[in-house]
Amino acid sequence: QVQLAESGGGLVQAGGSLRLSCAASGRTFSRYAMGWFRQAPGKEREFVAATIWSGDRVYYEDSVKGRFTISRDNAKNTVYLQMNSLEPEDTAVYYCAANDNPYTSSRSPADFGFWGQGTQVTVSS
Repeated sequence: QVQLAESGGGLVQAGGSLRLSCAASGRTFSRYAMGWFRQAPGKEREFVAATIWSGDRVYYEDSVKGRFTISRDNAKNTVYLQMNSLEPEDTAVYYCAANDNPYTSSRSPADFGFWGQGTQVTVSS
């Protein structure tokens, strides 16, 4: 199994930036594709971004394309989400998740078996 812990959330004004980190421990990090999801109050958890085991392929939800960047450092067992040009609509709890298919392009939360505890991102207008 892999354990995940997010950090880097906080309060930022619209137009600002944050970088989220997700540190993994346990099984070999490079065995997993990694994803970021978010959940706003009263809404379902939704896909934000994902990357395969090597970081060579990345995928984004349409509303964050050009603003968010997912990356990973397998030597540090960490995946990142750089968020620029933040909007109030980006306010949510952000979760990182691991998928034990290292090549997957899945965007479904149901396909990710391991989750962190989440970190709050609040964007003020």
